[in-house]
Amino acid sequence: MPKISVITAAYGPSAHHLAEAARSVQAQQLPPGWSLEWVVQEDGDNPVLANMLGAHAHYDRNGTRLGIAATRNLALARATGALVQNLDHDDVLLPHALATLIARFEQHPIHWAVGAADDLLEDGTRQSWDSALPFGLIPAGHVNQWAEQHGGNWPVHGGGLMMRTDTLRAIGGWTGIPVDDDLAALAAISELADGWNDRTVTWLYRKHRAQTTQNSLYAGLEDTGRRIALQRAKAIRNIAGPTLSTGAAFDSDSADVEVGPNIKLTP
Repeated sequence: MPKISVITAAYGPSAHHLAEAARSVQAQQLPPGWSLEWVVQEDGDNPVLANMLGAHAHYDRNGTRLGIAATRNLALARATGALVQNLDHDDVLLPHALATLIARFEQHPIHWAVGAADDLLEDGTRQSWDSALPFGLIPAGHVNQWAEQHGGNWPVHGGGLMMRTDTLRAIGGWTGIPVDDDLAALAAISELADGWNDRTVTWLYRKHRAQTTQNSLYAGLEDTGRRIALQRAKAIRNIAGPTLSTGAAFDSDSADVEVGPNIKLTP
């Protein structure tokens, strides 16, 4: 039975909407034959979220403050699904979200997909946006070409991506930078492989005062994050180019590996 892993990096002091995210995961209407695991990783040296999560969550904690990229990657290390769906702890998946995008992977040789997102405002209302990209199949490199032409602004939100698990691992997971780690991951995966931009609204991007992008430190780092994403896309284009194969069918979980004890080697 193929499985999808929903990955959520959470941080206690700002996880005010985690319960709503949890309900949105539980409400998912999966395609026939698919199963779901929700992998939650808590950042910070004072974990407080374990009791807020039901038995359906595969929970673990960092035990120290590592930041969102490292926290996402620790969750990725525990994921067993053939596909990974990112879900930030303050966002919401609509009930048809996973089924909509899984179908695109079954129908097309793609490595990433994203649905349209409405902004979820603090008063509970939603604001929709027109897509800057055409809907349907997006050729490798097209997303980053658009970003280069628009000052390092991307037309796709990395926070809502569904990706092949093996592909995400092959590019090193989420990029280890303080901000825009999801954007830099999108830059890499969309440069290497075709993806899909779905016209269906599949998730809600919550706008609130406690989110990372509202932090006073973010403004000083945002340009650097976008520059790193552009550099990564350009480097891949110069060295590798779009070379990824379709990958295996979704007939088994993403392969796990075993490691032995750490051995100190001597000359």
